Amino acid sequence: MSTIPEARNVVLVHGGFVDGSGWRGVYELLRADGYAVSVVQNPTLSLEGDVATTERVLDAQDGPTVLVGHSYGGAVISEAGNHEKVSALVYVAAFALDKDESVNTLIADPPPGAPVPPILPPNEGFLFLDREKFAASFAGDLPADEAQFLADSQVPWGLDALGGTVARPAWRTRPSFYLVATDDRMIPPPAQRTMAERAGATVSETGGSHAVYVSKPAEVAALIKKAASGATA
Repeated sequence: MSTIPEARNVVLVHGGFVDGSGWRGVYELLRADGYAVSVVQNPTLSLEGDVATTERVLDAQDGPTVLVGHSYGGAVISEAGNHEKVSALVYVAAFALDKDESVNTLIADPPPGAPVPPILPPNEGFLFLDREKFAASFAGDLPADEAQFLADSQVPWGLDALGGTVARPAWRTRPSFYLVATDDRMIPPPAQRTMAERAGATVSETGGSHAVYVSKPAEVAALIKKAASGATA
């Protein structure tokens, strides 16, 4: 019998290069099922700042809350998930960081043959993806015009966010769930599976690009609802 409290609140945390608007499909599905959903708009200037921003949203919740992170948002929830109102963590093609790890440490030495994200050299302390290669790397299963919009509306990703380390990984004390995107060309699927296994996460897999939270909202929402129900298997 699971001892995880059921949750009716969900907090969604976006990753690097994008903002919270990509959660629209997931948000609408969860709202239709009666969940109270909040979307964090992190500035992605530093991991510490994004954790603080997420914690302020968690402070406003009125009960047990499922905390969800996509991509770099996984680093954010790995720290912010220690908040007392968080009942479970959901990683969506995300970085489930361990103590003293950063996104930078995990992407610095990709395995042979793994796709390399087309991150441009830093510009005044910020990172962007190459617009011409954005669709193929980040959003290969979205309509071309939607992928182009994401490329052209990129949010600068700060080097302090990329290099920020986790002090107390929340997945060590909170149940976690992980959705592996098997066609991801930003975070290789084998790396996703390794992080999920290390975190002891309940794992689901789906065909999808790194933008799986946009392209497969029903599958993402289903895993979130599983986490909210208190189920662990």
